[in-house]
Amino acid sequence: MGALTYRQRERRRSVIVAAVTLATGGGYEAVQMRDVSAKADVALGTIYHNFSSKDHLLACAMADWLGEMESRLTHRRGQGDLAADQLADVIRRAFRGLLRQPRLTEAFMRAISSTDPGVAEASVEVQARLRGMVEAPLFKFDPEIREGIISNILHICHSSMVLWMIGRIELSDVADEIERMVRLVVMPYEKGTTARLREDHVKLVGGQAG
Repeated sequence: MGALTYRQRERRRSVIVAAVTLATGGGYEAVQMRDVSAKADVALGTIYHNFSSKDHLLACAMADWLGEMESRLTHRRGQGDLAADQLADVIRRAFRGLLRQPRLTEAFMRAISSTDPGVAEASVEVQARLRGMVEAPLFKFDPEIREGIISNILHICHSSMVLWMIGRIELSDVADEIERMVRLVVMPYEKGTTARLREDHVKLVGGQAG
């Protein structure tokens, strides 16, 4: 993005807004590149010059959308005295946005699951945005423990969303499922000292290895 001119950034923004608008109204299937071109008033060839496919476009849109959500969430600290409570509050607030736009959420999830090489690149930014949302409540934790917790939470979020996509659970239940698992992951480390956290982590890893 830093290498783009102002005009190029504006065109990119128009294309992403058009894709998000179409997906919000009709889901994944409603996002057709010719329709995006017409709605954004950007030439189809220009769109394909920047996005290799519809999935790449939607994955980039997801990264931008999560970036805006991250900015909103990080400006207000999660409620609660414990890290687990603050993290649960952040997750609940994040999922309010998903619940309001289920068709857009479904389109994002289908796109991010694509094997398109462009999607793989956009996925790096998506993961960074998700990480940014969940790491702030954990800033007092030992870095090694914090990294393990964040990795677990991201896996839990992805698994829960996949279950929703295939119809195993309702979207309204996803946040509850993630919150339960977050508390199970975070609470054991909540009140320990740094030394105790390291000791428990070593025991846990050693037990798994055995």
